[in-house]
Amino acid sequence: MDLSTTYLGIELPHPLVSGAGPLSDSLDDLKRLEDAGAAAVVLRSLFEEQLTGEGMAALHAIQDHNNSFAEATSYLPTVEEFAFGPEEYLEHLRRSAEALEIPVIASLNGTTPGGWLDFAKQLAAAGAAAIELNLYHLPTDPRLHAVDLESAMLALVRQVKAAVTVPIAVKLSPYFSALASFAEGLEEVGADGLVLFNRFYQPDIDPERLELDSSLHLSDRSELPLRLQWLGILSSQRTLSLACSGGVHEVEDALKAIMSGAHSVQMVSALLKAGPAHLTKIRDGLSHWLTEHEYESLAQARGSMNLLRCPDPAAFTRGNYMRIIGTSRRFLS
Repeated sequence: MDLSTTYLGIELPHPLVSGAGPLSDSLDDLKRLEDAGAAAVVLRSLFEEQLTGEGMAALHAIQDHNNSFAEATSYLPTVEEFAFGPEEYLEHLRRSAEALEIPVIASLNGTTPGGWLDFAKQLAAAGAAAIELNLYHLPTDPRLHAVDLESAMLALVRQVKAAVTVPIAVKLSPYFSALASFAEGLEEVGADGLVLFNRFYQPDIDPERLELDSSLHLSDRSELPLRLQWLGILSSQRTLSLACSGGVHEVEDALKAIMSGAHSVQMVSALLKAGPAHLTKIRDGLSHWLTEHEYESLAQARGSMNLLRCPDPAAFTRGNYMRIIGTSRRFLS
């Protein structure tokens, strides 16, 4: 079965990618992922705050108050808690790109223009096959309007794209008020792909100690439908690459993401729970399912259930909400 796909202009033998997570911190684990058949790997993010002295000072200043951010933990860490500093990150990227046969994708996490963007050039020079740019800002200032925030993010992507020659994927939050419009803007400023979606960890409250509490929750399959909805919508509108991130644990999950329009499927939590060999199981399961259902290739299945091609387009929109609310009465009688 032909499982090949093209993601960010990169030819991959299949769509299963190891996403940004702890398994990317060790070269030994990266080799285990490659041996298990990962089509590509994404390193964990380097944060804007790590790349500017001013940002590092701010990091310390807000240590106890910023309780939500992406990829791997619930609280903004101390400087010592980052997996890598900037120089260590570059060295890890160089060693990984040299040691692995598969593409190594670097990751940056930032929200404001500045000198830290020059680091994107260094990532490309160190061997990154592409850069995944995480856009996340929690707008707590009521004077900050959505259009201003989105305009700043579009400018940021434009600047990164102008600085490097490698492809850029933008990893998004699902919390934009008009995501379809924002995705169009990202494509217009040069983004090569979108990753749907970043996972964020909100603080909990300990009422006895009167403190904010945090804990890491790995993804589960219940998170997948949100990704499927927007993959199905955006794959019918945009020509850039789309990656599903979050909620893929079994063969059926990966298949749903592909049928919704994903060019690649990122896995982290499933591999942390079951080990890198689980990726081999998913890849073989995809091949078996497609063969059994008489598909000629993965490409034939991709997007077959998106907004334009599925039998019930209303399932992606308000119609599905009305149908579910309307039929829920039967469960209450």
